Amino acid sequence: MAATKQMAAPPYKRPQSVLVLVYTVDKQVLLLRRRQLKHFWQSVSGSLEWGETPQHAAVRELYEETGLSERGLIDCKTKHFFLIYPLWRCAYAPTVIENCEYHYRLSLDQPCAIRLDQREHLEYGWFSITEALAKVGSHTNRAAIHRWLVDEPLGLHRAAAVN
Repeated sequence: MAATKQMAAPPYKRPQSVLVLVYTVDKQVLLLRRRQLKHFWQSVSGSLEWGETPQHAAVRELYEETGLSERGLIDCKTKHFFLIYPLWRCAYAPTVIENCEYHYRLSLDQPCAIRLDQREHLEYGWFSITEALAKVGSHTNRAAIHRWLVDEPLGLHRAAAVN
């Protein structure tokens, strides 16, 4: 039997990522404060590894960053494109300036203790929707909170899809 040759992953990051919005049934939103940019709060997020599906990346990042299980994880079937901040572009291929972010969400019964990845985040907190919208540093994170915790419970996206 011939041996198959394993291709090495490219030396740069894949310009695709996941955002996992974790919240409680009473709309407390989990946010993590980044270590590298100490003022930057965000939902669970991370880049897809080469050869990895968005679903696998969402499960991996959720566990790595919080210790939470993927039970109940929902694929929102949405993705957003955004320009990569110049600060981060050196991690990508020279011509890459845009990232594709896939959205997932996880509803929990109540806030719980989180096991932080201390290499990436300094602290976490559970915040009201208003507090979370004010704290997050990413416009796509803000849009996800708004869409799934403000608009969707009101039926705004369902109604728009019917018309």
